[in-house]
Amino acid sequence: MTRTLRIGEKSSVQLLVAAAAVLAGFLWLPSPAAAQDVQEHALAGPEATFPEGFSRLSGMRELADGRVMVADGLGQVLVIADLASGAADTIGAEGQGPDEYREPDGLFVLPGDSTLLVDLGNGRLTAIAPDGSFGETTPIAQPAERGLLLVLPRATDSAGGIYFQQMGGMGAARGLPDSAAVVRFDRASGAYDTLALVKMPERKVSESGGGNERNVMMRPVPLSAEDAWSVGLDGRVAVARAGTKQGEYWIDWFLPDGQAVSGTPTKYRPVKIGAAEKQEWVQNLGSDGLRVMITNDGGSMQASMSRGGGSRGLPDVDGFDWPDAMPAFTSNAVQVDPKGYAWVVRETAADEAPLVDVFGPDGTLKARVRLPKACEIAGFGTHAVYLVRTDDLDFQWLERYELPTL
Repeated sequence: MTRTLRIGEKSSVQLLVAAAAVLAGFLWLPSPAAAQDVQEHALAGPEATFPEGFSRLSGMRELADGRVMVADGLGQVLVIADLASGAADTIGAEGQGPDEYREPDGLFVLPGDSTLLVDLGNGRLTAIAPDGSFGETTPIAQPAERGLLLVLPRATDSAGGIYFQQMGGMGAARGLPDSAAVVRFDRASGAYDTLALVKMPERKVSESGGGNERNVMMRPVPLSAEDAWSVGLDGRVAVARAGTKQGEYWIDWFLPDGQAVSGTPTKYRPVKIGAAEKQEWVQNLGSDGLRVMITNDGGSMQASMSRGGGSRGLPDVDGFDWPDAMPAFTSNAVQVDPKGYAWVVRETAADEAPLVDVFGPDGTLKARVRLPKACEIAGFGTHAVYLVRTDDLDFQWLERYELPTL
């Protein structure tokens, strides 16, 4: 997310993120029509459940010894938990110091079984060793030729590359871009490599003030079609393409050697948007939506980030422009499991259990997985998929399930 302002302006830009062209050289791999008729797997009961609930499970990853590191952004705590025994150790503490964090968010794999912590409140990325000790930090807001570049990780690879989505050109007067770049950042060299372009959702922009006191507010049009993506540990980028034809989508793979593989379209039945779907979307935006504010005070630019914040500042459901039907998926719908399969979480009716389409490395649909109600994918382990279940009191529970054989 990049906002360029003229030197001397005192302005602020606020973005509310609901949690195109592509590179040339695709290899098209046709799949038979029967590939649509795949087996649906229902996850059995959990192998293990951590006995304490979380306020907002914002990140997790499995360590080499089978324990998991968990970030609770609302509870302001980072723990290493053993689901088998129910024991947990808190690491670090809330604050701004070298072994502290404020609003811990995503957790991602680094080499040597280390972990990359997204510390939203302090605006930095922190490396954490397997024993829980804190290492070097990198600012999320990086200086760029025009303004700031926000390195907010979506994934990492086994070599330590950080993958994020770069957005720019957010000035209302110039119009909004319809695509964004998927970029790999090398912490050691500081190099950036653009790997793909992805379709952005529709957005609404409003401005207030004038002269040297301008405020710009940007928020997404709910449930508008957009691409979603993630990355495997081997550096292969999976992009779920929304396309332009309602009722179908497909997967593109971008390989580290520059080759691109595209699967054939997968059919889906669009879900009509009703009152329950609208309310669910607004509630999710209020609890998990990412808020970014970029300020420019006489040429000095700063960024602050937070997640959630409740419904404060959000209009009710009638204050948004709604499409007639849901897209196949929304942002952050893709995760890549340890076997290199891309899991795409589909948009379903508010009262329906979540459905996941699973694609192979050739872009073909291999299986569908039905999750238990009120659950979503938190991450993967070597032989497990971790779900977070939200109860009626909005507490969140981490559960481990056996990874199904696909």
